[in-house]
Amino acid sequence: VVGAWRHGARARHRMILRLLRRLFEALVALVILFEEWGWEPLQRALAWVARLPPLAWIERRIAALSPYGALLIFVLPTLLLLPVKLAALWLIGIGQATLGLGVIVIAKLIGTALLARIFKLTQPALMQLAWFAHWYGRWTVWKEGVVAQVRTSWAWRVGRVIKRRVAQRLARWRHAG
Repeated sequence: VVGAWRHGARARHRMILRLLRRLFEALVALVILFEEWGWEPLQRALAWVARLPPLAWIERRIAALSPYGALLIFVLPTLLLLPVKLAALWLIGIGQATLGLGVIVIAKLIGTALLARIFKLTQPALMQLAWFAHWYGRWTVWKEGVVAQVRTSWAWRVGRVIKRRVAQRLARWRHAG
């Protein structure tokens, strides 16, 4: 009886761990999808804004950084936005959930745009760091596997259909006007 109970406890433990892993993977997949859908468009938008002479000057300086200088600049947006995200959590904690979620969404958009643009500028220098190149390669392979799994899902296919229909309606609306 004790052995059967222990076996049952182990099975429940494995089931809970599998469930937690699936939840973690789903959360990571959502973050990756946001990055996939937002990374390039936000990076291009920021590049367009960076055509202004003072910003273009800053971008040239960033692109010319040493590998460790590039690493510092690459990590900076995450560090700068951390207090903003903590303030958003505080807002949620005091009952201002809508405002707090809005701050988180705006911080995520701004952070992704900055990170994407800075990575575009610093990638050549960052890849000179052997450890960074190694982990970036592993991250890329893992991320591509997650994205491939998500793209086979029903939700992804439905999202693509909706996106295509919205784009077609917007195109018809533009041509009609």
